[in-house]
Amino acid sequence: MTIRERTEELEYETLSPFAAKSREAKRKVPMEECDFRTKFQRDRDRILHSKCFRRLKHKTQVYITAGDHYRTRMTHSLEVSQISRTIARGLRLNEDLTEADGTAYCEATLVNEENGKDIITTNYVRYSDKYIKVDGKWYIKRRRTTFLISEKRSLNA
Repeated sequence: MTIRERTEELEYETLSPFAAKSREAKRKVPMEECDFRTKFQRDRDRILHSKCFRRLKHKTQVYITAGDHYRTRMTHSLEVSQISRTIARGLRLNEDLTEADGTAYCEATLVNEENGKDIITTNYVRYSDKYIKVDGKWYIKRRRTTFLISEKRSLNA
């Protein structure tokens, strides 16, 4: 049994029945299984090592007055990630999934065509959602989106 398989087994033994399980995660693009990390752990690592995430260290999140303690978007994202993970632990949810989601809560990547070329656009966004419960399932009823940073590059380069 690999480390990944043991971790997946532990999820079924310890997480809430309502928690997402790594083994059940679906991907649009199939990937070879890793012997060490679950799909959610790989998602988290992919976000942390991405150029887009690393660029957040140069973006100011908030400051009150000149000379005050400056915070970067990266610091803020990491703090959100850790708070999310702590809440997930208390609720017996999947911590790796929640950490990945908390780290990338403000990132959206889109692929469009412009002038015959595929263009990938990375957006850092803030969502303000209203939810509705229908037949026991939660759905987004209204989403307000604010785009903070946008970066385009050719996918065919």
